[in-house]
Amino acid sequence: MSLVDATRDTEEGGAGQDSRKREQIMRGASQVFLEKGFDAASMNDIARAAGVSKGTLYVYFANKEQLFVELISTEKREEVFRIVSLDFENHDVEAVLKKFGRELCAILTKPYYIKAMRSVFSIINRMPEIGIEFYSNGPLLCTELLAKYLEAQTKAGVLEIEDTLLAAQQFVELSQSGIMRSVLFGVIDTPGPTEIARRVDSAVKIFMKAYEAPQPALAG
Repeated sequence: MSLVDATRDTEEGGAGQDSRKREQIMRGASQVFLEKGFDAASMNDIARAAGVSKGTLYVYFANKEQLFVELISTEKREEVFRIVSLDFENHDVEAVLKKFGRELCAILTKPYYIKAMRSVFSIINRMPEIGIEFYSNGPLLCTELLAKYLEAQTKAGVLEIEDTLLAAQQFVELSQSGIMRSVLFGVIDTPGPTEIARRVDSAVKIFMKAYEAPQPALAG
């Protein structure tokens, strides 16, 4: 059984498990992983930070790897659903993309997210399933939802896009261009809303030039 499968089994709940206790453990684990990183963190550290016994911790999670997978999966899903509130009937694509891009970049460049990404990178070679889980519950989910919005706008005649998933990937990359990697590698600090807006607005202009459907000529 993979770590991902084990996590899904655990999410279904087990005998004697309490959802509030589970959340308490995950909050403690989040604190420890951020402070120490995945490798340096121990189940003892997590139990101490969560305020539970080590025995109680093992009732909920078989090991540190399983706990880490569930933690990042839950947090990524929550982040995505907070920002992705796309109205498929809203045909003001520029406004929708500006809002989407700004909120996405604000999350991607938060210190917490950057630390989480660095932790994933540090263990991905020996535990690739963690990387897959992180990507599937964050970047991929977000991009797929945006692709569905773009598909709706293409059907409405607002955009002309052959591959909406590719177009969604392009917009996500354009929105964070020049920011994400710089923050990830510690070149710059977390950018403010003004800088994020400047870059996202530029990305929207480029995107619309590439995919906006031609407007019918007015009768003379």
